[in-house]
Amino acid sequence: MSQTSAPVKERRKFPVKKLIKWVVLLAVLGVAGFLVLRHFTAGEGDRSAGGDVARITAQVERRTITSSLSGSGTLQPAASYTVTTLVQGDILSDTFQEGDLVEEGQVLYQIDSSDAANNIEKAQLSLSQAQRSYNNTLQDRYITSDASGQVYSLEVEEGDKVNNGQTIALLRDSSVMTLELPFPADDAKGFFVGQTAQVTLDGSFEVLTGTVTAVAATDTVAAGNSIQRAVTIGVENPGGLSTGQAAAAEVNGVGCAASGVFSYRAQSAVTASASGTITQLNIREGDWVTSGQTVAVLGGDDLNNSIQNAQDSLRNAELSMENTQEQLENYTITAPVSGTVVDKNKKAGETISNASADQTLCTIYDLSYLEMTLAIDELDISKVAVGQKVSITSDSVEGKSYTGVVTKVSVVGATSMGITSYPATIRIDETDGLLPGMNVDAEIVLSQVEDALTIPSAALERGNRVLIPETSPSAANALADQEAPEGYVYVQVETGASDDSYIEITSGLQEGDSVAYTPATGESSEIPFGMPGAMGGMNMPGGGSFGGERGAGGFSGNPNRGGNFGGR
Repeated sequence: MSQTSAPVKERRKFPVKKLIKWVVLLAVLGVAGFLVLRHFTAGEGDRSAGGDVARITAQVERRTITSSLSGSGTLQPAASYTVTTLVQGDILSDTFQEGDLVEEGQVLYQIDSSDAANNIEKAQLSLSQAQRSYNNTLQDRYITSDASGQVYSLEVEEGDKVNNGQTIALLRDSSVMTLELPFPADDAKGFFVGQTAQVTLDGSFEVLTGTVTAVAATDTVAAGNSIQRAVTIGVENPGGLSTGQAAAAEVNGVGCAASGVFSYRAQSAVTASASGTITQLNIREGDWVTSGQTVAVLGGDDLNNSIQNAQDSLRNAELSMENTQEQLENYTITAPVSGTVVDKNKKAGETISNASADQTLCTIYDLSYLEMTLAIDELDISKVAVGQKVSITSDSVEGKSYTGVVTKVSVVGATSMGITSYPATIRIDETDGLLPGMNVDAEIVLSQVEDALTIPSAALERGNRVLIPETSPSAANALADQEAPEGYVYVQVETGASDDSYIEITSGLQEGDSVAYTPATGESSEIPFGMPGAMGGMNMPGGGSFGGERGAGGFSGNPNRGGNFGGR
């Protein structure tokens, strides 16, 4: 027989927000009631001879007034970097262990890059091909001569359209004329290139000096079954030789078997290497052209498009090469910053694949300094500025305090439950004993006045009046229109800085004066309901406290550790 247990009832809690609201309401009502009661009781006591109201007398003294804001937060490293990879492959080596200090640029991992090296070789081949194609296409714009010679026929004019391979001009080299003559084979075999020849022109019988430029390697059979061999002789043109001139020659005392006619040493045609329009013509008939000289320039939409396409292909090949090289660099993993390795997720021998769910290799913290962020109430944010000193304490490091500085005050606020706060960043350089993640308390010193003339805050009454004994030096400045208790007078004062307990007096009092005031909670039993004159001493849930002073209020704290409602 089974037994059924009774359901556990939910344990209902009183809402903390509602509790805070009631605490605040009771505090405000208590203060208001106390002020009203104080007004009437002070008036009655002052008018009575015995002075029924109990008062405390305090000396006007010099002290340091410090105004501050406090709160708590969590420490963070100066920077946190997660080292990842964009490539896959086997991890060949690693150079560090978890907890090691690494320097920026230090090699952390080396991943197998054999596939990337092959890709680079392919990209390099494609780039070389694209470069050649671009150079050739660009060269098509410029028509050049492959040989030297004189322009004896110009076939085009500027503005003409030409096709690929079309003749632009004909060139002749008439500076040296050549003469090919038959010699007896047995004699010609003994001739050699460079040997001097005597050339006799038919008709004028003028003798010119020539040079053997070639001797045929084979013999021919002429009329009468004579065996002959062709010999080529070059003769510098004195200016009158032409292709119609006949001549005979003698080499080493051996005459030729028959006369021959002169020919030009070289004749060539300059042709277009692409289709287009002649936009510039650099030669005229009769001009002397050297090998490699540009004789004309081509243009036109088709040629321009071809050049642009070749240029685009070259740029694509360059980008592909750059990307491939960058990918190769990705196989060497280096530290992005100097810092401490807090996590090492991959090690040598492991494989990184596309299917890997986690490509994080390691995590580096920059611990050169620590940071924390405080949420500053909108009523106090105007008091916080970059450069202000901050006192830092931590429960994790007992008996030691640290100094921080405000490095940033954000203008972007966050609103919650009708209250807006602004984040202020605090930097701590001396961090011995502190670690990221620790909860710390911070106090921002807003202002500090040294050697200030002060009175207890409770002694300042409405209208900046202060009650002092008639025997005080400043009693001579008594307010004649203000009725005071017997033995006392009211004086007007001006105030300056203040802290939890004291307020600075800038005029109206002097050293040697004393002030009288109604005591706060704990100093007299005359206060109705035990309510303090300045709010304080009320505990809050979670270990915090409700308190404050004249001027402002706020709430700060870690909700997990208890907060502090109050302000300065």
